[in-house]
Amino acid sequence: MRIIGGPSSQLLSKRVSDLLGVELVPVEYKVFPDGEKYCRISAPVEGEEVAIIQSTPSDSDIIYLMELIDACEMARKKTVFIPYFGYSRQDKIFDVGEPISARAIARSIRADRVYTVNIHDKDILNFFPSPAEDLDAMPLLVKYIQEMDLKDPLFIAPDEGSLDAVSNAVSNDFDYDFLEKTRISADDIVMKPKKFDIKGRSAVILDDMISTGGTVIGASKMLKEEGAIDIYAFCVHPVLVGSTLLKLCQSGIKEVISTDTLEKITSLVSVAPLIAEKLR
Repeated sequence: MRIIGGPSSQLLSKRVSDLLGVELVPVEYKVFPDGEKYCRISAPVEGEEVAIIQSTPSDSDIIYLMELIDACEMARKKTVFIPYFGYSRQDKIFDVGEPISARAIARSIRADRVYTVNIHDKDILNFFPSPAEDLDAMPLLVKYIQEMDLKDPLFIAPDEGSLDAVSNAVSNDFDYDFLEKTRISADDIVMKPKKFDIKGRSAVILDDMISTGGTVIGASKMLKEEGAIDIYAFCVHPVLVGSTLLKLCQSGIKEVISTDTLEKITSLVSVAPLIAEKLR
């Protein structure tokens, strides 16, 4: 087997390669003067089994993934890992004439098998022309939190819709809750844990993705008002657009920690073990 790392998943690919003890194939990437993307795999893959690892946070990353798959046309078996699948939130038609962008991109990815990590909606897996499976990185985050030795932590889902994902990851090892919104007036909304009292406890906000951070920032301010002693924000996908990380810290969050599905300064937990396990 050979591991091929896309430009947005270089470090993650190296970690998977190290765990499996298999070759990480060098790849040349460049952009032509007219903006077209180019890649070249620097080792023969004909008749080999290859694993391509490439997140797709940008249009360029989608193009590189498609080029890598095509460059491996003569491989015996192609397994594609897309740790972060861009356009996954465009998975429905909201107005006449709109495309389902997630479907359009998924249909273009042809391999023997495809894996994603905590994709926005698992129904998207049905759009891929090959068998597709979603991997859950939430338990890896929970394990990291366990080793932090926090004071009586309460795991918080930002809303009721994300409670199932949090409860599945936490199991019975910790208390978990979601933030219930109560409208006080036309302009005032209060959020507080539905079941548990957060006063004097550490709050751990756990979500699949932090993009602009608006929900998490609002949750942080409310949890502080409710008496949380420390507030942490954990997520699988650290999209963190613009100055979101700074705004999160200014809201009272002590630390923001994520996985390396997107390689950011917050990426202290690796999903490499999930990928390596599937390749074994």
